[in-house]
Amino acid sequence: MFTGIVEEVGRTKYLRRGELFISCTRVLEGTRPGDSLSINGACLTATRMEKDGFAMELMPETLKRTNLGDLRPGQQVNLERALALGGRLGGHLVQGHVDATGHLFSLTPQEGAVLARFSAPAGLMTYIVEKGFIAVDGVSLTVIEVGPDYFTCSLVRYTMENTTLGQKKPGDRVNLEGDIMAKYVEKFRERKGITLEFLSRQGFV
Repeated sequence: MFTGIVEEVGRTKYLRRGELFISCTRVLEGTRPGDSLSINGACLTATRMEKDGFAMELMPETLKRTNLGDLRPGQQVNLERALALGGRLGGHLVQGHVDATGHLFSLTPQEGAVLARFSAPAGLMTYIVEKGFIAVDGVSLTVIEVGPDYFTCSLVRYTMENTTLGQKKPGDRVNLEGDIMAKYVEKFRERKGITLEFLSRQGFV
């Protein structure tokens, strides 16, 4: 589990033959081979530690589901170590299981912030609600507005300066993970046959 609070922006050293190496410093502290780390929101296992970074293997499923296959040498990535039990949960519960990728539509400056609009596939839009949580490239964000195939989030200056989101350009692909609680609620609703008609009969709507 992760929080969506980026600890460090690392740099891609190489991606070849299914192995990704990330150069970094801060997240190396206390990390050993076999530990989980979030790379742009994707939970991966460190397979080799070196003094200037770590390596991990990318499965075909990971390459298909995420934007990690797009990485090129020198490209920056968001990094977070797994949440320790008893630690502070500053963002929201993020599994590191990327649901799908979307694209950045636009960045619009606002007073002291930037309004970012992202596209998302229809299957994921079900779990995106106004004022709800969304992880974009591993960054925990609050949804401001929801459209038929897009959502918007407000990025404060700290987020722009301390994650890769400040470097994104319209058209760039991003990893998306919906709120895990919304997924469980949807599954429960499907199994129990809860509909608007049912909620109306029970006096909820």
